[in-house]
Amino acid sequence: MKVLYIDTSSSFLYAGIVENGRLLVECQKYYAQDLSKEALPEIIKLFEISKVLPKQIDKIIVVNGPGSFTGIRIGITIVKVYAWSLNIPITTITSLEAMAISTHNHKYYVPMIDARRGYIYTAIYDDNYRPILLPQHVKLEKVLQKLEDINDYIVITNDDIMVHGSKEQYKPDIVKIVNFFKEKEAINPHFINPSYLKLTEAEESRQ
Repeated sequence: MKVLYIDTSSSFLYAGIVENGRLLVECQKYYAQDLSKEALPEIIKLFEISKVLPKQIDKIIVVNGPGSFTGIRIGITIVKVYAWSLNIPITTITSLEAMAISTHNHKYYVPMIDARRGYIYTAIYDDNYRPILLPQHVKLEKVLQKLEDINDYIVITNDDIMVHGSKEQYKPDIVKIVNFFKEKEAINPHFINPSYLKLTEAEESRQ
């Protein structure tokens, strides 16, 4: 089984092709504002390097948020067109799930993404990666208060977020992510949408 993994929810492009639990090729690059023009060429390179044809992919796993609004739309657009044209099933996961699953040896996993103005995107997962706090857009101070009652947790983030406990940088374990979600139910490409967890700035302004 060949699986293509794509995450464009931040300023990084995280992508890879996994075959039967083995990583064939991956890309983990920081692009910032260049992500929109570099994502598709880099994904094409993965196919060229691995010598896997696009039609040989059995499933696509894509991160549909939360994170960068623009970044999320880039990944969603790429996989929707790709999956629809070649009739390949798609599974969506959250960026917070990917961050938690890439970490191990703790009782609780707390991925955090800076959402600005004192807010974060976060969730809390147990040691089996089951959510005990569902993904949400919430005040950082509220989550820090909740963490005071939890032992042996690790915060995973690539942002400058001040926390009281242990913290580590996020580096995706693409093989582990794919193996965890490869059997998750597929979604019709037409029904895949970003999961922002909050209104866009334009929507907030209108309200």
